Amino acid sequence: MEFERASGVLLHPTSLPGPYGIGDLGPSAFQFIDWLADSGCKLWQILPLGPTGYGDSPYQCFSAFAGNPYLINPDFLVRDDLLHPDDLTNIPNFPDEIVDFGRIIPWKLNLLERAFIRFKSALRPVHQEYERFCAENVSWLPNYALFMALKEVNGGGAWGEWPEPERKRDSAAIVEASKHHADAIERFTFYQFVFFRQWSAVCEHAHQRGVRIIGDIPIFVAYDSADVWANPELFYLDETGQPTVVAGVPPDYFSRTGQLWGNPLYRWDVLKARDYDWWIARFRATLRQVDIVRLDHFRGFAGYWEIPADSATAETGRWVPGPGEDFLSAVKSALGELPIIAEDLGEITPDVIALRDQYELPGMKILQFAFSGPDNAFLPHNYPTNCVTYTGTHDNDTARGWYESAPEHERDFACRYLDTDGSNFAWELTRAAWASVAVYAIAPLQDLLNLGTEARMNFPSTLGGNWSWRILEGGLNMELQGRLHELNYLYKR
Repeated sequence: MEFERASGVLLHPTSLPGPYGIGDLGPSAFQFIDWLADSGCKLWQILPLGPTGYGDSPYQCFSAFAGNPYLINPDFLVRDDLLHPDDLTNIPNFPDEIVDFGRIIPWKLNLLERAFIRFKSALRPVHQEYERFCAENVSWLPNYALFMALKEVNGGGAWGEWPEPERKRDSAAIVEASKHHADAIERFTFYQFVFFRQWSAVCEHAHQRGVRIIGDIPIFVAYDSADVWANPELFYLDETGQPTVVAGVPPDYFSRTGQLWGNPLYRWDVLKARDYDWWIARFRATLRQVDIVRLDHFRGFAGYWEIPADSATAETGRWVPGPGEDFLSAVKSALGELPIIAEDLGEITPDVIALRDQYELPGMKILQFAFSGPDNAFLPHNYPTNCVTYTGTHDNDTARGWYESAPEHERDFACRYLDTDGSNFAWELTRAAWASVAVYAIAPLQDLLNLGTEARMNFPSTLGGNWSWRILEGGLNMELQGRLHELNYLYKR
């Protein structure tokens, strides 16, 4: 797919401001889109929208198809008569600058349960809309809702710890569970209906303002997910349902011992025999939610790092060929042009580059990785046009944080390259991205705000304290909008 020169901002909805402890799909999302459009930006990049579990990571979700109910906006539930205004009295005193997941989750779920009770209490036109939603998503929604209901009744434990009949999806046990937990199944189905109803309104507003949304497909799914539980034949699992090998990457610039992600690995031979039907359904579902897909860990489609499940770190493993051309050709045959950005970071070998270029997919260039010397491929003068440049990603420090902690020789080269004294480093880095020939230029909002390490979104290979940053009310001001508009004008973004 041919992209047109544009710019955008990386900001996950959880980071939006608002009174309910977590950014959501309410008024602040619409205001952000308006701010973005009025700045001249045409792109909003987000992280995966799935329902998060332990660790709160959007890259470890209970489903690759479902939406995160914590993103549902309470004000719109009141507007739609799914909550009473009295339900929003006595809101806890949530912090403004971070998401306190431990406090927000039980409060939000209690609120959503009240909405579900109100939804069931009377016949409303919304019921017909609900029935249509269920019919349109029958390929994944019943399995997901049953999975969540069983997870709830099993104390939130991973499905591998459930009683054997439920763990192995014994047909009689599934029929019995579907009857016994019918109310809980309907409740989890309702949460999905409301999430996608609100997200569709956000997307419609973005399109009206000329903003396209870049979404994210992680290559792997979480072990504790409806995807693995409902499709065990697609993954390397033993007879008890436990993974035999897991995903990660060998030691790299993020970690000296590599990254042990722990996701189960696909049986690509089984997927190939089924014409990659599960993956194509995943692409279709994602492209109904977003306009462009950032395909995470693209190198895994050429070859992936296989780690024995009992390994303590990612240092022990082996490279295994991925599905490569056969897979992408099947996807292209099913979907037509591929609106995909290839996340081609990490240990990149010629076969990864060849696969990316064969399908003319733009790769990623991270400016924070650029300042080792003039031959560095991440420096703008070495870019091809068909790439997406970032000041940093959700896995990086902020630009200011990077500059304050980088080795002296890299800081020196960066200042010489950018012709700056470093006093406004984040903005000069943003200017370099916007001025480059890259078809897309994107910056995390933290960099536009010149924030330090305290605003970092994620520290790879760490658990806890991640994914919680939020912008304060008033942070999206007219002054910043004007400065960004000037960059977009100067560099024809």
